[in-house]
Amino acid sequence: MEIFNTFFTEVIATLITFVIVFILRLINAKLIRRFARVSETLEHRTRLIIKFINILIGIIAIVFLLVIWGVKPQNLVLVLSSVFAVIGVAMFAQWSILSNITSGIILFFAAPFKIGDTIRIHDKDFPIEAEVEDIKGFYIYLKTKDGDFLTYPNSLLLQKGISVIKKPYEEQHFED
Repeated sequence: MEIFNTFFTEVIATLITFVIVFILRLINAKLIRRFARVSETLEHRTRLIIKFINILIGIIAIVFLLVIWGVKPQNLVLVLSSVFAVIGVAMFAQWSILSNITSGIILFFAAPFKIGDTIRIHDKDFPIEAEVEDIKGFYIYLKTKDGDFLTYPNSLLLQKGISVIKKPYEEQHFED
């Protein structure tokens, strides 16, 4: 019982942190699902975005717990800088993965096109006109008028100009 009395404040703060994280995760899921319903986004894309944001909430909660339990700010900064240095070196070669994840989140909330739309990607060297088959966390599936399937990285999709040629409910077809 002596240990509980010694760390009473930390235990209460930890419990409060867990409750706040639980509530934030519920609110996060509810808001993103509502946005997905309004914007008619597929469920698997919605789950992916919820998972990404829940990971961010978890990382922030871990930092709060470290502070609550008395890790000195100097030590926390030292550990975090060391961890980020190692992650930075590891991710340097994989930078495109991180940018594709970020682009996937941006496309979820702000994409001018949906699955089933026909889009034109304005690339000087390789222009593409295709139907959007699926949008994943890292890339987008496209089907050309020739029936070829392409995967296109989300980060490149945000860097290029895109025109929506037709929506799926329109009865236009590719011209031969």
